[in-house]
Amino acid sequence: MTDNPPPANTDFGFTQVPLAAKKPMVRAVFDSVAPKYDLMNDIMSLGVHRVWKRVFITALDPRPGRRLLDLAGGTGDIAFGWLAAGGGPAILSDINPNMLAVGRDRAIERGYGTDLDFLTADAEILPLPSASMDVVSMAFGLRNCTDKPAVLAEARRVLRPGGRFLCLEFSRVRVAALKPIYDAWSFQVLPRLGRAIAGDADSYRYLAESIRTFPDQDTLAAMMRAAGLARVSVRNLTGGIAAIHTGWRL
Repeated sequence: MTDNPPPANTDFGFTQVPLAAKKPMVRAVFDSVAPKYDLMNDIMSLGVHRVWKRVFITALDPRPGRRLLDLAGGTGDIAFGWLAAGGGPAILSDINPNMLAVGRDRAIERGYGTDLDFLTADAEILPLPSASMDVVSMAFGLRNCTDKPAVLAEARRVLRPGGRFLCLEFSRVRVAALKPIYDAWSFQVLPRLGRAIAGDADSYRYLAESIRTFPDQDTLAAMMRAAGLARVSVRNLTGGIAAIHTGWRL
């Protein structure tokens, strides 16, 4: 009996693409949306993403003696919130140089310097020592990764024993009355807004589709356990439109 061969394709929104094609395609999406990313986040979520991120930063439990690695950190909201709340040194990491450049410019504007480093890196293969971080965070980035189990395994690897991984991500709506409204907003309104404001309907159509193809709350929790994270818990936000998953390296 032979092992099953690895899949040749993966999802890019609702489309199946070759595994090797997804990363450059995702990079092109974020190259396109980077200049308007924060504005479009406000529009996409009607500003609610700011509330979710505040809840998430509180859950990270920032403290002076703790080191944070923020994966897919993009324009810096989570790392800045960590530092503003009294957290220790942080690394803002992203695979996309254009997104990271926006984050670096924002950090300069806000006066973050000695306690914040920038790292252009693939979250599936982190150039960091094992057991070197107290907290690893990832907000709205995991669904864009090609090999999600590899990202979770790397997050566990770089955590010290007793450290935590927290993921804030769009998830499955748990309130039936919200679903038709949410679907109409995602697939009818967002692409039009993307075209009008960012000049790019296709990227925002992909972002909406990527949410629907992302694992639901229970599936992601099981993936985290399979990666070796323990005491996994889930906190739904706004009826499950988003969720915070937490796991420990014990």
